[in-house]
Amino acid sequence: MRCTLKTYKLKNLQTQKLKNSKTQKLTNSKTYKLKNSNNMISDSNKKLAQWAMDFALKNGCQAARVNLYSGSNTTFELRDAKMDKLQQASESGLSLSLYVDGRYGNYSTNRLEKKELESFIKNGIDSTRYLAKDEARVLPDASRYYKGGMPDLQLYDSKMANINPDEKVALAVAAANEVMGKDSRIISVDSSYNDGEQFGYRLASNGFEGETKQSWCSLSTGVSIKGEGEARPSDGWWDSSLYFDKLIKTGIGQTALTRVLRKLGQQKIKSGKYTMVVDPVNASRLISPMMSALNGGALQQRNSFLMNKLGEKVGSEKFTLMDEPHLMQASGARYFDGEGIATQRRPIYENGVLKTYFIDTYNAKKMGVEPTISGASILVLQPGNKNLEQLIAGLNNAILVTGFNGGNSNSSTGDFSFGIEGFLIENGKLTTPLSEMNVTGNMITLWNSFVEAGNDPRLSSSWRIPSLVFEGVDFSGL
Repeated sequence: MRCTLKTYKLKNLQTQKLKNSKTQKLTNSKTYKLKNSNNMISDSNKKLAQWAMDFALKNGCQAARVNLYSGSNTTFELRDAKMDKLQQASESGLSLSLYVDGRYGNYSTNRLEKKELESFIKNGIDSTRYLAKDEARVLPDASRYYKGGMPDLQLYDSKMANINPDEKVALAVAAANEVMGKDSRIISVDSSYNDGEQFGYRLASNGFEGETKQSWCSLSTGVSIKGEGEARPSDGWWDSSLYFDKLIKTGIGQTALTRVLRKLGQQKIKSGKYTMVVDPVNASRLISPMMSALNGGALQQRNSFLMNKLGEKVGSEKFTLMDEPHLMQASGARYFDGEGIATQRRPIYENGVLKTYFIDTYNAKKMGVEPTISGASILVLQPGNKNLEQLIAGLNNAILVTGFNGGNSNSSTGDFSFGIEGFLIENGKLTTPLSEMNVTGNMITLWNSFVEAGNDPRLSSSWRIPSLVFEGVDFSGL
């Protein structure tokens, strides 16, 4: 596809890198050419997608699915408030899923001229015939498709593409300047601004048609400082949004500095059972294994510790987790999944009881069960009434986890071991900074010890998980 060029003038920038289809070094220049980010799917390209599907059906396919996509993203990265890297990427293309004589193949191209597509599709059909038969590879039942008619989810900021790049760079500079010179122990400060947009148009030969568009932006700061001896603590902070005007633009650097300075003096404490509090930045780490175990691929391979537990109690009464796919202006919101299946609000865990699996058409056929949907959209854990500070205030001899450093969770058994850092909680106060400790246990046991949630999920995330409190968790240290 042809892409027009748009000239952006970035002031007072020195050596930078621009990544597109090629990498270029731009030295002592103030004018840079970036691809225009106006990548919405045109009516002519939608007609091209319809033509491609029809052409595939006329040349040997019994069924086909087409995905037309277009998008761009831009990153400005600074080191110590000076431009370090500028990256811009733009992509447009078409992918085809071909169902040929009981066989299945998926192919993609960014060359969208009809003549080239003709040979591309024919070659794809011929190649698919060499593959082994897989009768489970079929299109979904058309009755399960999203049929349209719902209100716009408002996931796209049309103003973002027209924001002057100088303004974006200025945000990253300002975030760094909130840190620079504020403490003599600072070693380095990284800050960045990112944004992008993505458009999609999907067709299936048995009746699905759907279109998506979304934008996003983020601002972040990372700080490294000199600690005791050879220690070099680091931490950061960020905010993200679908809309530029709603992005938090001040305080990012200051929060990053505060978070790293509080790590000074980290140590281990005595091993034992402690009440564990996990802040909302890291709480999703403990949700992730409980979601991965519900995936159709894991279930089909019998590699899930939650296999055959549908309808059983696997967590405490406090554990209620919902999939909320239709929240307006929310990251992760959608009316249909990658197959075109209509999304719906559904409980995943309700008062500790497992209520659903996430099984796509293919794995459902392999397992001989009814499909649900390929995955969750927006996870919302039922919140409590207290923020993190209020949760901490009521605890003694507990540990606040503010970071997970490596470790793993066994997908078959649910056993886990994670490295952590955080703080000892004594008489409702944060005292000793902690590091080089491990938390161990089993996911089902852990979630049965879940006693309270905070009211503080990060609403910019598609996983809206607040602070979490668990009782009697095993920590190993000294």
